[in-house]
Amino acid sequence: MSGSGYDAVVDIDDEGDLGHTDLQEDLEFHNSNFSESTPALRKGGGGGGSSSSGLPPPATASSSSGKRLIWTMSFYAQFFDVDTSSVLARCWAALYPRANFLDVLEGNPDLYGPFWIATTVVLILFLGGTISDYLASTGKGAFAYDFKLLSGAAGLIYGYTFVIPVALYLALRYFGSESANLLECWALYGYGNLIWIPVALISWSPITILNWVFVAVGFGVSVAFLLRNLYPVLSATDRQTSKVLLILVVALHFGLAIAIKVLFFAHGSPALKDGGGDKPPAADPPANPPQMF
Repeated sequence: MSGSGYDAVVDIDDEGDLGHTDLQEDLEFHNSNFSESTPALRKGGGGGGSSSSGLPPPATASSSSGKRLIWTMSFYAQFFDVDTSSVLARCWAALYPRANFLDVLEGNPDLYGPFWIATTVVLILFLGGTISDYLASTGKGAFAYDFKLLSGAAGLIYGYTFVIPVALYLALRYFGSESANLLECWALYGYGNLIWIPVALISWSPITILNWVFVAVGFGVSVAFLLRNLYPVLSATDRQTSKVLLILVVALHFGLAIAIKVLFFAHGSPALKDGGGDKPPAADPPANPPQMF
């Protein structure tokens, strides 16, 4: 029977019981083509495309073309591959943390949220500082925009959001933290800046005590968010190192809060006193004009 085979068909009742089945009457045999498909399965050429070992087929030229090279746009596009609902959920988790933010990221940290949050803070700080400067210079001659405020805000916020996490990541890797992830550090610092948006909205206020209160609230909320989510990563190092890194994280964040208050808030800001030297001096009124006879 090497050239042919048989299929056995057995009638089974609804309960799957063979007790009432008469195999002599209910057992039927049909010609089988099992032997025809056997060589294909042995060679791994079945319709599933998998080998007999259960391993996936080897990569082909078409699959290798999906690799992302660092000089291509697709390499950087993967860091912005996130939908609006995910970004909003992460923003909400940053303002009202109920779980570890790394769990909210679900292994897919993005740079879309951190970039646009930092950009929004930069623009609001510039507009707030400009409004404050305008209110302080009312009635003192022509007003001129000071775009050094914009470059200063961009350097401060972008530098803190994207440079400090790199330094922290390198320190963690140096001290043996295997769980450190650069993209997660960027996401933590980026979404942690969200609280500075409402704080920056009142930066034009001339009420000094109000400015200090809002800056203190912004510092407290954002540093608590960072410590809550960075502590599990920092604790992967030895105890003394984790304490030093925690102190550095708090100190650098405190420096950011003070820089925002001093440079961009209210009329006492040193960045707004002289407008960076770009404002033209007010023209002196002419002396006694010549009288026309």
